[in-house]
Amino acid sequence: MTINIQKLQKETLDSLRGAPKRRLLLHSCCGPCSTSVLELLMPVFDIDIFFFDPNIQPETEYRKRLAAQKEVLSKINEGQKISLIVPPYDTSEFETAAAGLENEPEGGKRCIECMDLRIKRTAEYAAKNRYDMFCTTLSVSPHKSAPLLYELSAKYSDFYGVPFLPADFKKKGGFLRSVELSKEYGIYRQEYCGCLYAK
Repeated sequence: MTINIQKLQKETLDSLRGAPKRRLLLHSCCGPCSTSVLELLMPVFDIDIFFFDPNIQPETEYRKRLAAQKEVLSKINEGQKISLIVPPYDTSEFETAAAGLENEPEGGKRCIECMDLRIKRTAEYAAKNRYDMFCTTLSVSPHKSAPLLYELSAKYSDFYGVPFLPADFKKKGGFLRSVELSKEYGIYRQEYCGCLYAK
């Protein structure tokens, strides 16, 4: 049975509108992808951004993307404080996950391991810090599979006991809106996903 993720996303958000805001830990892969996602979610949640991206290489590129994320928050943070949580830059977890998969094509097994790692750490952090829900911006990309992200999020939601927000943020013009907002804000938009294997 195919899961209609877009429908689940809408139903979940609709059910929360008008209720006291819940705390959401939002994993962000980059500033540009977070723009339209934040615009959609800010009316419903109190959001903290979890910028855990050990796949981004080299460190100079990571610093550019982190700066872009900070710039997005400085421009979109109207009347709502969004905290930015940034674990120390360390690519070792990604390198371990990607070991033996260096020659996989973009979107292959290496990418699945990379997404799995980032969602796992997001769910783990959400559980330890008592967030009501967690989610990721990854699904705003046309290159990322929303069903796969749903599956990974469900797995770690069950394991850590924290609900996740079903999401396919690229739908309903979400990706195009992220491009528009990135241009409007004048922020750095990267030319490759993150790891040097994909460059």
